[in-house]
Amino acid sequence: MERGHEPGEAIDGFRLVEQLPSGGMASIWRVSRDGADMPMLMKLPLLRPGEDPVTIIGYEVEQMVLPRLSGPHVPRFIAAGGFERPYVVMEFVDGPSLKSLLEKTPLPPDEVARIGAKIAFALHDIHRQHVIHLDLKPSNVILRGENAVLIDFGLSRHDQLPDLIQEDAGGPVGTGAYIAPEQVLGDRGDPRSDLFALGVILYFLATGKRPFGEPQHADSWRWRLWWDPPPPRALNPSVPPWLQEIILRCLEVDPEARYATAAQLAFDLQHPDQVNLTRRAARLRREGICTTAWRWMRRPRNRPTQQRRALTRYLADAPIVLAAVDFEAGHESVNEALAQAVRRVLATEPNARLACINVLKIARLTLDKLEDSEGRNPHLGRLAELKHWARAIPVAPGHVTYHVMEPTDPARQLIDYARHNRVDHIVIGASGGSRLRRRLGSVSAHVVADAPCTVTVVRSSGGETSSGEREHT
Repeated sequence: MERGHEPGEAIDGFRLVEQLPSGGMASIWRVSRDGADMPMLMKLPLLRPGEDPVTIIGYEVEQMVLPRLSGPHVPRFIAAGGFERPYVVMEFVDGPSLKSLLEKTPLPPDEVARIGAKIAFALHDIHRQHVIHLDLKPSNVILRGENAVLIDFGLSRHDQLPDLIQEDAGGPVGTGAYIAPEQVLGDRGDPRSDLFALGVILYFLATGKRPFGEPQHADSWRWRLWWDPPPPRALNPSVPPWLQEIILRCLEVDPEARYATAAQLAFDLQHPDQVNLTRRAARLRREGICTTAWRWMRRPRNRPTQQRRALTRYLADAPIVLAAVDFEAGHESVNEALAQAVRRVLATEPNARLACINVLKIARLTLDKLEDSEGRNPHLGRLAELKHWARAIPVAPGHVTYHVMEPTDPARQLIDYARHNRVDHIVIGASGGSRLRRRLGSVSAHVVADAPCTVTVVRSSGGETSSGEREHT
């Protein structure tokens, strides 16, 4: 127990109730306050002689960043102390730390993907709020119900606030096992650094090992600029190719070779059957000595000099676009206009992810059949039609997926899909005239009204209307 603090002591109206296990940089207490409607936690820095100044700087950073974050993926900020008596009070998040699962590794692939998607959605949420975590690791992730909650924002960067860590630290700052290569070089402005750290977590969950060990010194952190880890399947043969593909893509040295956004990473984790497999998926050993030597000779030695982009620009350049395509008779001209609209969207957003979706209408009054009256599988037939429809749309390999749904409420299914996958833009066809088209129009109207994103409605005449952008919920 930290000297000078005892249960029952009051600090600025907060009463210390119970000291909790903590790391070496802070004393953590459960606290109470008259009239409070939630469990609370107080972090008090350990200010000892010779203490790393990053400790107190981290408290300043958390005091700046946490009040600007909201939503289910972060603890709610309550109060903060001044410079003479620094502390941070926040919501106490009830749930197991991801660290508690490490002793059970390796985990089954579907559980690794499920946990990884939760963390990716949490990262996407804070990135949308202008924050890069920059110290993602199992002890900083709490699993609460269907959400992952990120904690400890002391090393974070808000791209609309001064970067105190960059200004005051004498070199790279982070946790050696999880720090991204560009962080080692001094670049703290890339949200894909968090995706690298998530790749390390996924690797650990899938294999029981950390890909780069636990280096304690910054000099050894540079090895990851040229030395790749053993592929996960070399350590655990039960890791499927799709999961190895995702993990190794996250661990690419060049951020441009990783996923463009956390939402796109979550999309792959939730749709493993749609993951585009490259040579990464088949590797069973590290790259050879020649490749490693070539990387070493070409390794960057200084901080990257490319112009820094705002976090909102990273996300805007890589949206997830949903194209809702209908193949019922009489909708051919609408589908042509739909393809033209999607091409226009992708022309300005080359890193976009395209999800082509068809709603296969089914009758719930009878048992669903796997074949139609002519012995054909309608599901597979619609998948083939979707792929044929998308052939003329220029999209990078691995950036397009195909989904056939069988809901009783098409509009609700599309809206739920968009919300669940953090879709940024829906392009849907609608046209008046026949009873069928009036029904399709009603589907598009419901989507426009309730979708959590931008919606473009395309009509066969070539005209189109777009709803205003909405925040994800």
